[in-house]
Formats: sequence, structure tokens, C-alpha cells
Amino acid sequence: MKALVYDGPRSVSVKEVPDARIERPTDVLVKITSTNICGSDLHMYEGRTDMETGRVLGHENMGEVVEVGDGVDRVRVGDLVCLPLNISCGFCRNCDRGLTAFCLTTPVDPKMAGAAYGFAGMGPYNGGQAELLRVPYGDSNCLVLPEEAREKQTDYVMLSDVFPTGWHCTELAGVQPGETVVIYGAGPVGLMAALSANLKSAAKVMVVDRHPDRLRLAEEIGAIPIDDSKASPIDQINEHTNGLGADRGCECVGYQAHDAQGTEHPNLTLNNLVHSVKFTGTIGVVGVFMPHDPGSPDQLYKKDGEVAFDYGLYWFKGQSMGTGQANVKAYNRQLCALIEQGKAKPSWIVSHELPLDQAPNGYQHYDARDDGWTKVVLHPDGTS
Repeated sequence: MKALVYDGPRSVSVKEVPDARIERPTDVLVKITSTNICGSDLHMYEGRTDMETGRVLGHENMGEVVEVGDGVDRVRVGDLVCLPLNISCGFCRNCDRGLTAFCLTTPVDPKMAGAAYGFAGMGPYNGGQAELLRVPYGDSNCLVLPEEAREKQTDYVMLSDVFPTGWHCTELAGVQPGETVVIYGAGPVGLMAALSANLKSAAKVMVVDRHPDRLRLAEEIGAIPIDDSKASPIDQINEHTNGLGADRGCECVGYQAHDAQGTEHPNLTLNNLVHSVKFTGTIGVVGVFMPHDPGSPDQLYKKDGEVAFDYGLYWFKGQSMGTGQANVKAYNRQLCALIEQGKAKPSWIVSHELPLDQAPNGYQHYDARDDGWTKVVLHPDGTS
């Protein structure tokens, strides 16, 4: 099969690799029709993680079931399915609690929790930026989609990661109707957090970024764009909240946050949120942070994955914080219903749909944050 393979920092290529296949009775084999390039893929693409060369990338996947193992009861050949980025068993202690991002069965390392497709440090599983994908524990991991999804793939493929992750951030932040919300980062996850806050009837949603194309997308759904290259985002948020700060804050950037001058600071958005959120407010963090990052310019983070956090003010303001990867299965079914009923259209962020052969070009443009490249969907089956 054809697949996008990681060759090294800023080098990916489409190659012929052995076909994905059924390996265990509980497996499902999926012909991939849509798969997204994610911001987390860029961490690996840039060489900021310990991704092995030769691995197939891609954890935002959707496609048609072409084969099922003998132990699969619910999923049928011909079903159109979306796969959570989390590979989970569905029956371990954490999965029983809905914490499928922290599955105890699927990691190879017994000291780890959680696994994912084509993701550094999260198991040996190949990704779905390929013609075929093996899905372990298929009955648990396959979300069977409504028939209309065949014509609306750019909406439904967002159920794999980006839409549930944005929703998860608002859950961690505890967003309630009538509240003010500030979101740092207008990438796909930040935009989905803004959409999620709107769906939860937030009174005011502010999105901080400096890329005009991304801020325009935030504005399209009624969010207030905050351009941090023009003035302090903290001051701008205070102006919109009568000096009180937002009720809730969402961190959707992660450890590669940059200031307006282009300098990287892994603690930038965390500390800005402490200043931007009110006394007793809550912060949700879904931007990726690593246990260590040898490529960081910050010595504290480079060595031990530690950040200089403004804990004194955080404590003084009585704030609270929730963190971690999204448990996609906890949300994907209800978000699927919102799409099906016309209440949510997450595809508004999609800028490019490309065949798999053009994936290296898509990575290059997306990684450079080139204007207009806001979300890329790949179609390994050749559809558009």
C-alpha cells in the first residue's frame, strides 16, 4: 500500500510499504478515505520528538471497513467509520471510567498509559496517512457514521481528534452558559474550542493569535479576535471583561508557543492565562507539553520538561487547571449527532484537500504556517 513515511526532520515521503492487515481476532481493517494533518504531526515532522524513521504518520482517520476479525461483533464490512486518535481496549480500569486516552492495555511500555496511531512515544502503531489502517479492538474504537458522512467527510473526519479535543478543553475549563472564555491559539484545536464554547452558549469567546487567516476563521463564528502582535493580549482581554479577566481559559498552543517577536517560550501561554483568567477561574490545557524536549531553546524545559510557571499568582487567584489528552470516545458520539443535526459544521476550518501523493507538499506549507493553510485533509483513496 501507499503510505506517508517519516524519513527524518522535515522529511516525509509517500512510499510503498507492507499492507496493513488483520493481526488479531478483534481487529478491523479500514480503507482510509480521509485523514488530516494535525499540529501534533508537526512536532514529529520538525524533529522535536523521538519519532522513529520509517513510521507511517497520521492519527486523524476516517474510512470504510473492508475486513473484520473473527472476534468482531458490531462493526460490519462496508461501514463508514471514524477512528479516535486514542487506541483503547474499552475494558481496562481507565477505559471503564471513560479515560480512553490513558488505556492501560494498548501501550507496549508497562510504565505508560495510552496509545495512538503514528504518534511518537505512544506505541508501535502505524498511522492512517495511508491506503489501509489496522484498527485494534475495532468494536470499541470504530465510531460508525451516518450515511450522509460519505458526502460530508471533511466534517465527520474532525471527530477523530480535533473537534473532541477542542470540546475536551472546554470541559477541562468547565465552560458554562453565559460565561466569558479566552482561548490562546487559533489553530484547528483552538478554533474547535471556540466552536465548542459557542455550542455551550458562552456569552463571549475571545481567541488570541497573530495569524490573520486563523483570526478571520475565529471571527466567522462570532469569536472576538485578539491579535497579540498589536498589543498585550492580557490588556486586550481585560478591556473586554471590564478588568476582571475571563471566567474560563483554554490553552491550545503547547510547548512551542512563540511571542510576537518569534521567540519560543514553553511557558508563555500558561502564564498569560493565569493573568487573563479571573480570580477563582478555571483553565483547561490541551496544547501538547512533553516530559523533555532536547530541541527547546529554554534550558529548564530542554533538560527536564519543566516550565517557569507563575504559581504564586495562580495560587493567589484561587484558580484551578485541568490538563491532558482528550478522551475522544467520551465525546465523539454526541459531537457526531451535532454534525448530523446541522448544529455544528467543523469543516469551516478546512483550507486544502489533497491526494496522498501531495502530502509532503501539504506538510511543508502547513508547517511554515503559510497564509491560508489552516487545515489540510488528505484523501488516500483519490477522492476529493
